Amino acid sequence: MQIIDTHCHLYDKQFDADRSAMIMRAIDAGVSLLLLPNVDSTTLDGLKKLCSEFPDHCLPMMGVHPCSIVQNYKEELALAEQELRTGNYIAVGEIGLDFYWDKTYIPEQEEAFRLQCRWAMELDLPVAIHSRNATYRIIEILKEKEFNGLRGVFHCFTGSVEEAAEILKLNMYLGIGGVLTYKNTNLPDTLQNIPLSSLVLETDSPYLTPVPHRGKRNESAYTLLVAEKLATVYNKTVHEIAAATTENARTLFRLK
Repeated sequence: MQIIDTHCHLYDKQFDADRSAMIMRAIDAGVSLLLLPNVDSTTLDGLKKLCSEFPDHCLPMMGVHPCSIVQNYKEELALAEQELRTGNYIAVGEIGLDFYWDKTYIPEQEEAFRLQCRWAMELDLPVAIHSRNATYRIIEILKEKEFNGLRGVFHCFTGSVEEAAEILKLNMYLGIGGVLTYKNTNLPDTLQNIPLSSLVLETDSPYLTPVPHRGKRNESAYTLLVAEKLATVYNKTVHEIAAATTENARTLFRLK
């Protein structure tokens, strides 16, 4: 059984004490491919180092996170573009809009999102989308003619049936993580209306830890817990969930 964690920040400082052991725990749990989005220039070295140390397991994306679109955003974007055009990246990410933390730079966020989506179109890469409190605005942008045919995933999807339907019309995938296991989420009910063929698994480690480890640091081995919960939602075996979501991830990211 193979599982792919399609979104994890394993270069984060929270893993400094046991990073290699944490990755081995994931591999031992069957989570043998770990897809790492970039955040900004401060995460670039750690991202590249990890992917060079574990080239068979850690695969990098490149982009600038919306929360990093601040005063120096043009410099950040220039560095990300240089990396994308000269390196070997599987996706453009983590990109998107975030209207939750700070609305100061919304126009710049939208400018950066459009630009990075254009890179993805040009380079024929998928996008990993961050959409906190901004899902409908992102959908509006992606409906524009120039982004017709863009591939990608709405990472950490926790939205409504209506939002999911709009995302699926764009031929995008939904990234499902630890929130699925929380008591106060409507996500299991929402997914009753969503085909399994549209889902990929993720952790967003070290954040959004699934039950029963909620409140502690998340790690990629816990992707299995998300798969187990998804199996109950779809009335399938964990092996069936693993096979389906792994195939979806391989299709989206064009993995061998």
